[in-house]
Amino acid sequence: MIDDAVKELAKGANFAALTTLLPSGQPQTNVMWVDCDDEHVLINTEIGRQKFRDVEADPRVTVAIWDAANPYHYAEVRGRVVEVVGGEAARAHIDVLSDKYTGKPYDPAMIGTERVLLKIAPERQRVQ
Repeated sequence: MIDDAVKELAKGANFAALTTLLPSGQPQTNVMWVDCDDEHVLINTEIGRQKFRDVEADPRVTVAIWDAANPYHYAEVRGRVVEVVGGEAARAHIDVLSDKYTGKPYDPAMIGTERVLLKIAPERQRVQ
């Protein structure tokens, strides 16, 4: 279950930092658009990206979401990618995210490989 304070940040037009583990074990962090449902933090990416290869090999991730109006108000969610959704659902979701962050649908020319939606189940949630 996603904490209500985390959900509020993830549903707003706030950015997130997604940290994955590279094959070497080193952490890698990317600034991302973020969303959530009642049970998962949602990250939309492509199968051709290193972060996707990372979570295929090791599903442990950390997501930090900061309030655009007050970056000292943030949430940290540590968990695991428990499901990867592809196809039309992932493609439609990137349009929802793009509308939230830019006010328009995602530019199809920006898609290099298949879009996928990472569902992250929280193991630890903290809001500051």
